[in-house]
Amino acid sequence: MLRCTMEPRFCETDALGHINNTVVPMWFETARGAVFELFNPGQDLKKWNVILRKMDVDFIAQIYHGQTVEIRTRIGHIGSSSFTCEHEAWQRDELVAKGSAVMIYFDFAQQCKQEITGALRAELEKLR
Repeated sequence: MLRCTMEPRFCETDALGHINNTVVPMWFETARGAVFELFNPGQDLKKWNVILRKMDVDFIAQIYHGQTVEIRTRIGHIGSSSFTCEHEAWQRDELVAKGSAVMIYFDFAQQCKQEITGALRAELEKLR
C-alpha cells in the first residue's frame, strides 16, 4: 500500500467550511504518482503511457482545513492492459472518502492499449 499526506489548503475550502468535493479527485491523482513512476520513470510527458478510463469517488464524511489527510492507495484488479487504483482518504483516524480509478496502459503514438508485461505486472502485484 502507498501512503501520502495532503495538507488541505485554505483555497480548497468552500462556502460551507469544508474541503470542496472537487479537491479529493486531485488528491487521488497525486497519490497515483508512485504508480505512474512504475510505468514511466521520471514521468516524462513525452513518454506518457497511462490513460484514465474511469474514476469514482464516494464522500463519506466532511474534510476540514487545518488537519492533514492521509491518502492510502493500493492496486485492486489487474487486467491484461488495465489496472485499478483503489484510494482511501483518512482524516483524524476517520475514513472520509474513498474511490477508484481504472487506468489503461496506453501507446499514445499508436493510439492503442498495451499489454501489461510480466515485470510491470509483478510491480503492480506488490501494491495489492
